Amino acid sequence: MNVVVLTLVEANCANPGPRTQALHLVDELKARGAVVRTAEADKPEEVDAALADPDERIVLAADTDEQVNAVLARLVRQAIPAPSKRPEGLPDGRTIPDLPPIAILPLATAPGIVARFGLPGTPAEVAAAVTEGVVKRTDLLRHDGGGVAIDGVRLGGGDRPWRGVVNLDDVVLADGSEQILACVVANADGYAATDDMVLAEPDPADGKIDVAVAVPVTVGRFRKRLRIEVRRARGRAVAVHPEDSVTYIQDGLVGELGRKRTWWIEPGAAGWYAAEA
Repeated sequence: MNVVVLTLVEANCANPGPRTQALHLVDELKARGAVVRTAEADKPEEVDAALADPDERIVLAADTDEQVNAVLARLVRQAIPAPSKRPEGLPDGRTIPDLPPIAILPLATAPGIVARFGLPGTPAEVAAAVTEGVVKRTDLLRHDGGGVAIDGVRLGGGDRPWRGVVNLDDVVLADGSEQILACVVANADGYAATDDMVLAEPDPADGKIDVAVAVPVTVGRFRKRLRIEVRRARGRAVAVHPEDSVTYIQDGLVGELGRKRTWWIEPGAAGWYAAEA
């Protein structure tokens, strides 16, 4: 069994080599008979090169969901078929084949998806999962800007309401006429709550996107008061079209969205090495 242990490093920073946890993992894997190599990458092309051997099992040593997202995005890019050719055996409702499974080795901190997906967390547990465990399949979000989301996306939140149109399949959750406090596009539950308010209860393996929109509404005929209304729906694809720009966070990466964006679900596309149940 061949295994590559990949660590993402910051460009233009001194690289001290493999971290302590990665070295412990290498020892654990070798003790289980694996042939192991380590690799570092600070740009997308180096990630591609590190993951080029289809016969190697992949371990990503990571601190954040953002790093996991970066590697999954490269695996998706490699897997996307030509626009005019749908590969035989591609599951219904999918645009990409199953991605190679990966294991996550937490470094100084653990990426949030380790706990949310119930993945192993210590070098010994990760080594056991890679060599003797099972592959847990979860859904993956893709969007028309070329990126992916493992956990999900939150648009807005805090004290900056925004306006926009939100459509999930044939359901209109916001028509652009109201202020939106927050919109959640959820695969897992990392962004399912905001300001102590639960917006969605997603299942990362049900083949559906959970979308929730929180809007302020005025109620009461005589003594008017403001309350928060949460509109929820579950489906295949969601389009969000902000009137202006809106701040979003996606798998730990913060950005500004100023144009229409569509996310859709790839059921069971992502794979993770996990302990046997």
